[in-house]
Amino acid sequence: MRIALAVLFTLFAAAAQAAPPLAVSFDRSLWPEQLDSPVLFDVASRAQILSFAQVLHESEMLDDASLATRLGLRQVNLSVIRAVRARMWQRLWENYQQAQLSCEEDASFCYALQSMDDLRARAVTFASEVGEFYQRWVEPSYRFNQRYLDEQLRKAALFPQTSSEVERLSNAERSGDELNDRVFLLTFAGGPGPAGTSTDDLAQYLRRQQLGGIFFVLGSRVQLRRDATQGADLGALYAGQCVGIQGWEYRSHAQWQGWQDSLRRSQAQVQALLPEQYVPLFRPPYGQRRADGEAFMAAQGLQVSLWDIDAQDDTALEADQSAQRVLTLMLLWRKGVIQLHDSLPKAQPALDWLFQHTAQSGIAWEDCHAYGDPR
Repeated sequence: MRIALAVLFTLFAAAAQAAPPLAVSFDRSLWPEQLDSPVLFDVASRAQILSFAQVLHESEMLDDASLATRLGLRQVNLSVIRAVRARMWQRLWENYQQAQLSCEEDASFCYALQSMDDLRARAVTFASEVGEFYQRWVEPSYRFNQRYLDEQLRKAALFPQTSSEVERLSNAERSGDELNDRVFLLTFAGGPGPAGTSTDDLAQYLRRQQLGGIFFVLGSRVQLRRDATQGADLGALYAGQCVGIQGWEYRSHAQWQGWQDSLRRSQAQVQALLPEQYVPLFRPPYGQRRADGEAFMAAQGLQVSLWDIDAQDDTALEADQSAQRVLTLMLLWRKGVIQLHDSLPKAQPALDWLFQHTAQSGIAWEDCHAYGDPR
């Protein structure tokens, strides 16, 4: 009985540590202005940066035990957490400087900040200085930023034992911070779906919008689709798009003994079936990959392609909630790789909402071929 109870306690404790927080979104109607010009995009971006800087600063005031409790973990990897925080501060400072370039046209949330230390100091008092026009936005934004930060710090706390997109394992990996300001890349994971379902609809929708994204496909699903359609032309499905690989099955490639074979098979398959659309990028399922895999990846001519803006459309969020989460993170990070799931029906309506609300905002969408195979 004691042994059984001890085993149960261990299982419950492990489950409690492993349970991720619920996905969080933000109601963009709480922001009182439409993002219908580059200047107004910058206004909202400056506000989002300062609001997030506030919660990032507050998280640094927590002691180790309090931080672990807040993240729902028994212990945390503080060195990775510090590295992730430092990278976030650097991005916030760079982004705020970019967002300040339009201050002569609209001075909202413009402050004479000359350094990252100035940004940190302003973050402490930011919420108390927001004018009445933006007041409805302040507290909900704070709550969103706090929960989003906890998502990221929790992944950092578990890294590298559980790898994820929150941090690189080597400089050869890509995550979107190499893009230019206001430039974003659309990527889709977990497909393709069966013929005539959401993957087809999404690819057609993107062609109508004259946009291309990178579809990271699973070899087993490509094979199922090809067999079910008697070898129908997959090239027509992905015309105008790019196709990377996600392995043969949607499972962690960090502990899987057959991870190398998974990459070889799926890479050879896509190169053979989709030579025009293939790009040499691997999107690891769950963001999990091996720290010792760099040499093999290089030998295969592959790069790990991570992401830094997750729509969380594979959670309980509705399509518009996923889109509003993405837009909020676009304002915060000002560039990056967006991840959605083409095998799920929420991706297309989420993109439709996103395009409608950013059409005049001055952002740009990265060409998938230029990003996927820049040689």
